[in-house]
Formats: sequence, C-alpha cells, structure tokens
Amino acid sequence: MAGKWFEEFVVDAQFDHEIRRTVLESDNMWFSNATCNPAAIHIDAEYAKGTEFGKPLMNSIFTLGLVIGLSVQDTTLGTTVANLGMTDVRFPAPVFAGDTLRSRTTVLEVRASKSRPNAGIVTFLHQGFNQRDEEVATLRRQALMLRKPEAA
Repeated sequence: MAGKWFEEFVVDAQFDHEIRRTVLESDNMWFSNATCNPAAIHIDAEYAKGTEFGKPLMNSIFTLGLVIGLSVQDTTLGTTVANLGMTDVRFPAPVFAGDTLRSRTTVLEVRASKSRPNAGIVTFLHQGFNQRDEEVATLRRQALMLRKPEAA
C-alpha cells in the first residue's frame, strides 16, 4: 500500500513530494473544455495578450487538482475513504504553460472519526510551488482515512 494508514499520520509531519509535473497548454485547453469553462483568460491567447499576464493563465482548478494529485502517492493512495472538504484555498502567484510544479504536504490535525470506527480524519496543508520556488497554490484539505486493518 503506497498510502499511509490513519495511524501513520503525525501532526507536523511534512512531505516534499518527489514527483513534479510540467504543465502544458494542452492540459489547460483540455481541462477548461472538460469542465465547460470558456473563460478567455484560459483559452484565448490573443485575448490574454491584452491582460496584465500577457498570456493564458492555467485554470486554477486544474492547478489545485494537480497540487493535491502530486501528494497522493506519498500520503493517501489506497487509504482514503473520501475527501471531506477543502478550505483556505489561495493562489498567490499565477501558473502558466511551461511551469513545473511540485507539492509539499504538512499534517495539521489527526483525529478519530466519531461515526466510523475503521477511519479517522486527517487535515492536510497542501502547497504548490513552481520551478522558481514561488508558492502558486495553497489549501487545507480534510480526508477520511482508513485505519490499519487488524491482523486476523
């Protein structure tokens, strides 16, 4: 199991995830189309030339998903029951096609589930950084995590 069981998470544990990902213009177009987001700032290079950014921005929800996705192999792969919520989402710097993103996760809180004896709730702080180490995304995420099965 690549992911960690509920009992393996400790407050203040930090994971600098090894996998990085260079985002592409095609990622932005596909994601914007797949989510029916026709915002010109994402899909129209000519329009974007006239903005303060001068080129299309990566869709922020794509960036959010990627920052979380880059964390999965080290933390929650196969051990998550469900995401319970995401709060305090911020995008402090823009992301553009060609940027390479990496992710860091810090465990903020660990508590037993009151309704599910086989699981617990872990609150994560996920942060995404570009190739210049600028923070481009941050959020808190609560996940319902499986407890380690008892040996038979």
